[in-house]
Amino acid sequence: MAAQRHNESGGTELGRFLRARRTQVTPAEVGFTPGAGVRRTPGLRREEVAALAGVSIDYYTRLERGKETRPSLAVVDALGRALKLDTDELDHLRDLVIRAARHVPEPPPAPSRAVSPQAKILLENLRPSPAYVTSRTLDLLAHNPGALALYAGIEDWPAKQRNLARFLFLHPAARDLYADWDTQIAGCVARLRALAGTDPDAPDLANLVGELLLKSPDFGRLWDRYEVTRRPHAQKPKTFHHPLVGEITLNFQGMQLEGSPGHRLGVYVTTPGTPEHDAMVLLDMTAPRAAQIPAATDRQSPRQP
Repeated sequence: MAAQRHNESGGTELGRFLRARRTQVTPAEVGFTPGAGVRRTPGLRREEVAALAGVSIDYYTRLERGKETRPSLAVVDALGRALKLDTDELDHLRDLVIRAARHVPEPPPAPSRAVSPQAKILLENLRPSPAYVTSRTLDLLAHNPGALALYAGIEDWPAKQRNLARFLFLHPAARDLYADWDTQIAGCVARLRALAGTDPDAPDLANLVGELLLKSPDFGRLWDRYEVTRRPHAQKPKTFHHPLVGEITLNFQGMQLEGSPGHRLGVYVTTPGTPEHDAMVLLDMTAPRAAQIPAATDRQSPRQP
């Protein structure tokens, strides 16, 4: 199975990250002149990364193979420069090193799925702005009517199955709904990759990733690139090709909810009197009433599509 093949790649999470990132850097990007003949692997060779970072090829090889797990911070920073990591990726590399250096007896339990009464009241008060609460793995834990209507098609699934990553990759309506679907799926995978680096054994994450690896070649392709981000680019306006209200561009604001670890509030906002605001009012009015702000409990678990 696809998920099994991905899990059998060997080594540590640190080694897999280093291997994946060096395949994304071309020799020309770091000032190397490509030699004659065809390179057997994309990106940089191990010896090239070692040279750029100022470490021996043997040491770097041991890092990739999981034989060495405690590089100094100076080496980590040097590897970050060699691999042209951005801020999020470098922070992720540092976290992998810290995690590899300590013994973790068992994975911590997944955060609670229960949404606080205060958060549910907030969602209702934000109407007609589409607003929702997601878990760290993008389960749709609660929402107001406009949010359910905005993600056209997600209401086809039972409440326990609704997950924004699952919707992006597996729902047939998602590709047409998002004007920049390719950008959205890349950002989604990068967020899940960052979570996998700090809590790779979490059951909620493992179940979702395993499902998407099995069912979506697009997810598998992006997962193998090992790009990470901790600051979602979701604050930028998003454009939807909505089957009910047509093309709309909405501003977005996301934030963590205090007192609810792993829970994130997302809100789409517009200026009153604009066509976009009128579209939000229409979405709020036409959403199924029975689907408003579902109660989430710790016993809920997504069902397979």
